Amino acid sequence: MYKEYWKFNLMPFQNTPDPRFFYASPQHDEALSRLLYAVQEKVGAAMLTGIFGCGKTLLGEALLKGLVGEKYKIAFIRNPKLDYIELLAAIVQALGGGKNLPTKKSDLVATFLLNELKDILYDNLKDGSETVIIVDEAHVIEDPSVLEGLRLLLNFQSNDQFLLTLLLFGQPELREHVNRFKPFSQRIEIKCHLEGLDEEQTRHYIQTRLTTAGREDPIFTDDAIQLIYEHSGGIPRKINTLCNLSLLSGLGKKATSIDEQTIQEVVQEAR
Repeated sequence: MYKEYWKFNLMPFQNTPDPRFFYASPQHDEALSRLLYAVQEKVGAAMLTGIFGCGKTLLGEALLKGLVGEKYKIAFIRNPKLDYIELLAAIVQALGGGKNLPTKKSDLVATFLLNELKDILYDNLKDGSETVIIVDEAHVIEDPSVLEGLRLLLNFQSNDQFLLTLLLFGQPELREHVNRFKPFSQRIEIKCHLEGLDEEQTRHYIQTRLTTAGREDPIFTDDAIQLIYEHSGGIPRKINTLCNLSLLSGLGKKATSIDEQTIQEVVQEAR
């Protein structure tokens, strides 16, 4: 009923990492370009940080969309709150290995897993494939032994190139964790950071999502968008929530547009 009423083909403001809704603001576009460069030029490691809800995971999905075909073998670790052994096992399995891994954690050892990973990396190299390891939410990694383990992955090299590209995504504290560990920080060649959108970008963001969902005509008034920006700080996740709730409210009122009053009511109800 929501989609039919507002004439959408897709839900426009879901807080899910659907790459169809990737909004290439200048900062997001630059970060995506730099991460693609890191992979394509085999720089070894890159890091993307940003405030909560700024679109890091969605940017990661857009990156994956750009790494299509058999050339790239990708391990996307979405929950890295693991110890070193568990993280290694997750990486090996995500890359298609580990068919003979022990089922008990107590039977897993780093040497065994690293040998498995080395075999995968060299097989990929022989096949002309490139290995990419993406660790999302990497700010939750505080154990120095896990950070050291990730750093040591960069020791997998041939004479002229890294055998893998390691990409770390996380909130701003990730940069703090890494900077405290200088041997790792110095090996991360590319570092990007995302902030909230400005007001004009917020306007374009909202309209881009509406258009992607199948609605060309504007729904939100200029005053409504200004208020959305003020209450969201330009953070995409907060923008999505406010827009979604206001559209639901508009549906209940049988409104034809979303004005400043509707946004004010939604903000009050959310408090």
